Amino acid sequence: MKYRNIMAVMTLAGALTACTEKTTQTMTWQVQSSEKIEQTGDILSTPAANTDGWIDASVPSTLMGVLTSNGIEPEALTAEDYAKIDKQRFEKSWWYRTTFDLPALKEGEHAVLDFDGVCYRANVWLNGQQIANSQEMAGSFRQFEFDVTKEIASENVLAVEVFRAQPGEPNIGFADWNPRPADENMGIYREVKVKTCGNVVVSHSAVRSRVNTETLDEAWLTVATELKNLSDQPVEGVVKGTADGQAFSYPVTLAAGEKVRFAAPEEIHIDNPRLWWCHNMGKPELCDLHVEFVENDKVSDSEDVRFGIREIHSYLTDEGYRGFILNGKKVLLRGAGWTDDIYLRDTPETNKLQLEYVRDMNMNTVRLEGFWGTSQSLYDLCDEMGLFILVGWSCHWEWAEYLGSPCEEPYGGILSEEQIDIVAKSFEDQVMWLRYHPSIIGWFVGSDMLPKPELEKQYQAFLTKEDDRDYLISAKDQKSEISGPSGTKMAGPYEYVGPAYWYLPEAPGGAFGFNTETGIGAQLPVKESLEKMLGEQLWPIDNRWDILCTASGSAMNSLNQLNEVIHNRFGDAKDINEYLFRADLLNYESTKAMFESFRAHWPHTTGIIQWMLNGARPGIYWQLYDYYKQPNAAYYGVKKANAPVQLIYDYYTKGVYAVNETFETANVKAEMKLLKDGQNINNSQQIEIASGTVVKVFDIDTSGAPAAFLFLKLTDGKGDEVATNEYFLPSGNDSYDWSKTTWVNTPITQYASYDVLNGLCTKNCVLTIKPSSEGLYKITVSNPTDKVAFMIRLVAKNQNGELICPAYWSDNYFSLAPGDSRTITCQTSSPRATIQVDSYE
Repeated sequence: MKYRNIMAVMTLAGALTACTEKTTQTMTWQVQSSEKIEQTGDILSTPAANTDGWIDASVPSTLMGVLTSNGIEPEALTAEDYAKIDKQRFEKSWWYRTTFDLPALKEGEHAVLDFDGVCYRANVWLNGQQIANSQEMAGSFRQFEFDVTKEIASENVLAVEVFRAQPGEPNIGFADWNPRPADENMGIYREVKVKTCGNVVVSHSAVRSRVNTETLDEAWLTVATELKNLSDQPVEGVVKGTADGQAFSYPVTLAAGEKVRFAAPEEIHIDNPRLWWCHNMGKPELCDLHVEFVENDKVSDSEDVRFGIREIHSYLTDEGYRGFILNGKKVLLRGAGWTDDIYLRDTPETNKLQLEYVRDMNMNTVRLEGFWGTSQSLYDLCDEMGLFILVGWSCHWEWAEYLGSPCEEPYGGILSEEQIDIVAKSFEDQVMWLRYHPSIIGWFVGSDMLPKPELEKQYQAFLTKEDDRDYLISAKDQKSEISGPSGTKMAGPYEYVGPAYWYLPEAPGGAFGFNTETGIGAQLPVKESLEKMLGEQLWPIDNRWDILCTASGSAMNSLNQLNEVIHNRFGDAKDINEYLFRADLLNYESTKAMFESFRAHWPHTTGIIQWMLNGARPGIYWQLYDYYKQPNAAYYGVKKANAPVQLIYDYYTKGVYAVNETFETANVKAEMKLLKDGQNINNSQQIEIASGTVVKVFDIDTSGAPAAFLFLKLTDGKGDEVATNEYFLPSGNDSYDWSKTTWVNTPITQYASYDVLNGLCTKNCVLTIKPSSEGLYKITVSNPTDKVAFMIRLVAKNQNGELICPAYWSDNYFSLAPGDSRTITCQTSSPRATIQVDSYE
């Protein structure tokens, strides 16, 4: 097989790669608005085209991505920037143009032109000939393959005219997470490829696997692929290859022009398989699949992919909650919601960094509300890193204000025959494109609502034949007349609630079932990032901050909620540093408690997804790290909450519970230290925590004190630290008005006071730092005072005084009892970092 990839990623000139030949050829893309072009596609796709004034571009890209990279449009970091964007320029079509060389075709060879994703419609011209028109080539999630054998030449010019999505068309969408992209993500946002082959082209190869879940010592594989006969004659041949080293061969006959989705008629048996696990359960083993079609002893085409041997299913508990089983083991999903960059500018490097963050936080799942990604990079990385992915459609199509056409409950906006047809075909294209990835554990075919029954039947019929994963009808608690209950919930909150909320039996978003998206609203970035967004003048909080909140028209579009909480918990802040410290504390403890509650209540719980993981643009809501990839306080709360073996305080029962999500029984020493009203209460015991269990260890009595601090610790048989955890416990409790619960949150009518913190805490710590030449630092943090060293934030800075990114801290925003010390590690790329305490001053 010869395979040429027409893309230029993150550079003005990219690579045209023939994978089997291992050759590289430089090429460039350019774009221009049709308003500035008089020539038509038949000329633009030839050397005679006049490209003076065209704009250098890359593919994949959106037009706003191209224009911002060329300094033509602003990055849109502020309300003023958004107002400057000329949205009218995207009402007209735009042209993408490139040139590429290809060796002359031999007798019997064919050339295929593939488009993985164009937003939203396109006319395609090659060497003066129109290949496709915008009526047939429509849909951001459609994928198109064209036989261009007659049009291809040694020297080629490709011109693609793209049109933006119109209201009512199911486009890429960000719902209320951020302002809409000015161009509606118009462009060639995924890869374009030219492929040469024989009469039969091979694509979408995958392996479906079954595992002996009792013994894990055998598995059965079914090879699947897609074959298309490009010739005008019948073809007889053989599908052959290897799957994890096991050979297979099956005869196939294709009629002229026939396209078939082939599945092997028999399974391949594997002894002692190398299984794919999510990273907290085992090693994510990957295997090689090679598939080729052989005609007359010649390879017509071939494909290589990496797959994982694993068996994944969902189930409903006796309480009706949706859960997942991997290789016979029930797993608690713990993750966050991913979004791509607002102009779809993510790269394999930025994807890798963000997924490393997910693993560093000890989470195991990424939820994609949308089929995100400009390539397979995101999914390949999850395969390699052992992270689950839940992928599917966005709520963008379920609400009229986002879709731009009427919607109705419970089905959203995909209502007409035309809409159902394009969405059903789009779903098939996306599943076929992604199906070889073991990291994908389920397909969401609805978010806030359900697919119409006639659409769900199409999903069901297709998946029954082509995939072995379950589909989820909705991320919300819904019931389908076709497939029954969703077993999920989407009951909020999306704004602030206190840490105890998650444990309360009345809380609709609390620790039961599978909460597919929830969070505490504003999650402020570190001060250094805020200054990039807003400038050095951060105080007082004003309406400049509003553009950095969500784009919702009904709520979550200002810091009013956070300001109210700070006022009622602490009193008004005197400056930006005090404000940020208080916001960080609220963010840290409530987000940590959210994950902890779902772990402590296992198996009454089956999954928890923080809304969200990241931001599509600079923002201050729903994120565990900011747009500049700097973790915020919640990041470290989540990391601590999800430690594989941990001690967790239940705010409702006032007990401490030990949890163990490893495969091994944990024999550890549990220690507690309670500081209250001048007393130092200590307790310890040796405990055994079986795999996948929750064990009560201590009861905590904080009565009679204005506030208390609880310090928890686990050590192994050698006395080495396994995990630590800390809590500030005020004397009072938050009171909620459950009768006024909305999808956003439940109002707090009385707040537990935190105003005693000022007299009880310090940030005066002593650091002993041991650097290494590899950028690994060991920092012993000691608290020599008689106060609690509270919410200690350590930072690593370069020689210019800037935060180093990434910097992987073993713990941060932590607290130390008087006289205690702890050794923290920090891994950076710099052997000359400055490590210090950020005192919020």
